[in-house]
Amino acid sequence: MMRTPCQSPWRGRTRAFPRPARTSILRADPARPRFHPPPSGKALSDDPSPPPSDAAPTRGTTDRGDLALVLTGGGARGAYQVGILRYLTRRWPELNFPIITGVSAGAINAAHLAAAHGTFPQAVDELAALWAELTPDRIFRVDVKALLSNMGRWGLQLAGGGMRQARVRGLVDTGPLWELLTEALAPVNGELTKIDYNLERGTLRAVAIGTTSYSTGQTVIWVHGRNLQTWERPSRRSVEARLKLEHVMASGALPLFFPAVQIGDQWHGDGGIRLTAPLSPALHLGAHKILAVSTHYERTQPEADRPSVRGYPPPAQVIGVLMNAIFLDVVDQDVMRMERMNELLRRCPEAARDGMRVVELMTFRPSRDLAMIAREFEPRLPRGFRLLTRGLGTRETKSPDVLSLLMFQDDYVKRLMEIGEEDAHRREAELVEFLES
Repeated sequence: MMRTPCQSPWRGRTRAFPRPARTSILRADPARPRFHPPPSGKALSDDPSPPPSDAAPTRGTTDRGDLALVLTGGGARGAYQVGILRYLTRRWPELNFPIITGVSAGAINAAHLAAAHGTFPQAVDELAALWAELTPDRIFRVDVKALLSNMGRWGLQLAGGGMRQARVRGLVDTGPLWELLTEALAPVNGELTKIDYNLERGTLRAVAIGTTSYSTGQTVIWVHGRNLQTWERPSRRSVEARLKLEHVMASGALPLFFPAVQIGDQWHGDGGIRLTAPLSPALHLGAHKILAVSTHYERTQPEADRPSVRGYPPPAQVIGVLMNAIFLDVVDQDVMRMERMNELLRRCPEAARDGMRVVELMTFRPSRDLAMIAREFEPRLPRGFRLLTRGLGTRETKSPDVLSLLMFQDDYVKRLMEIGEEDAHRREAELVEFLES
């Protein structure tokens, strides 16, 4: 059958969502609720299920769920996201994101923003201060004894052929990170109760954090919000939940390096491992505009063709390639799919769109290779951890991606925040068009 120009190649794989009315994305006066019951509409997603009925109106709120903030993974590279946000809040102090989603390091940032009291600029300033004070020993134990003990367990497990009952988890002990986030997020009995405050006052509609269940192999999106409708796909599903510290820790648990976290009767790790559609949670939650911040540096063709190592690749190079493929490349692929779909819809008259809508998208990526910058700060790493990373071969590659994921060091993360601010400032004209249209 011939396909007409306005027929979507994804027909049969989209889903209808309640379509909030258009509004300014700058925060409105909380004393003047302006909600209007939303007409039906479809968001761009890969959901084959039938359209749901319209959700009940959210009364007494000032947002309509238009703008979403999507924060991807990247370990220590998450500081770049904070730099972008810091510029946005200084340029637009009334800016507000009703929908926030995150995985891995992005989940930590998302949880902090969703749980913070005060204005959004105040929340970003607190987050920036938290990152600026980071040192490796506040994320994991870096003393030689702890590192050797963990590596010894791995060795015993391998040498014993599985017969020895050595408890093998991550290469590092993330006890310090538990303590840091407990102090920063102030959970009550493990729950991030401060999120309820922002939900009640209407500045937040939903926050979503992704994890990967090692027990089932599924991606699980944990959603805390109001008037939610969950979704389910092959190998991934959403769960309405009151977010806890364990969800945040699990989402940021880099495979092999950080230990998995138990949630219920299953063990969970980094949320980016199998999340092939990072923009999907924001779409399911009703976003009309998405600001996505990736930590993946997009190389030029000459840079991509230039080898990072000579000779046989060290483990650090292999791990770095795998990490990029798992956590970072999928963001670019999902953005490309959405941009193509948007272009197709723009060519069609609204009556021929079958209820689907264009979802405006703006994506930030670092203008510099964050892995190459990590090399400059590597000599300041604690001695024990520096020996571990060099043992993996981080000094043998020009772009040690795995090192950039693990370098939770104040001077490095401050530099990444500066780059984020510079990149946002450079694209101010685009931001004005995107945020103020």
